[in-house]
Amino acid sequence: MGSAGRADILANYHRVLQQIEDAAASVGRNPQTIKLVVVTKGHPVQSVHLALEAGIRVFGENYAEEGVAKKLACIGTPGIEWHMIGHVQSRKAGQVCQHFDWVHSLDSLKLAQRLDRFAAEYGRRIPVLLECNVSGEDSKFGWAAWDETRWEALLAAISQIASLPGLELRGLMTMAPFYDDPEPARPHFQRLRCLRDFFRQNLPEAHWDELSMGMSGDFTVAIQEGATMVRIGSAILGPRPKA
Repeated sequence: MGSAGRADILANYHRVLQQIEDAAASVGRNPQTIKLVVVTKGHPVQSVHLALEAGIRVFGENYAEEGVAKKLACIGTPGIEWHMIGHVQSRKAGQVCQHFDWVHSLDSLKLAQRLDRFAAEYGRRIPVLLECNVSGEDSKFGWAAWDETRWEALLAAISQIASLPGLELRGLMTMAPFYDDPEPARPHFQRLRCLRDFFRQNLPEAHWDELSMGMSGDFTVAIQEGATMVRIGSAILGPRPKA
């Protein structure tokens, strides 16, 4: 098994768009307020080209080098957005600032300050989301936010991030634990939304309009709980090819 072909990607894309529309309608939301970020991690450049043919223009990558290579392979196509959704190593901050339109995975003040410095070098103001660990899993990166008693302690660092001129703080991102059924992920998405409301009340100087949550197995539940960005890979591009 490997990446899907042209016809499958087109069919998958339209099926996911319909699922987004249905999930939004189920809670009275406008589906136009939900951005689909197609995750190309592990897929070849050819899959990105086929996705472009299907009309997809917003892509997410987990690794800086992989994303840059794919971006450079698509330079002739206008209107593409590249979102960094994976953990950003400090030594990759400059590359991320130069090539990516969004960063979903800001997980420390130190990384924020480094991104801010490179943003100034490149004359940019980069939209960023705070990656929050709302499940308590040791395997997850992100701000420790699985318990409401921890939220107050986050305010000082996040207030500093909100004041950095090279970054535009726009909201939050999380990854729910993997479940065979999407319903158990719902409390994690609810917790992220409540955390966003807490930050909105306590740090009104930042924009808190974006919630990046939901992937191929649980994005419909995430939309019902307020997701404004969903990150979907295999449901559109098929399983990643084995190395």
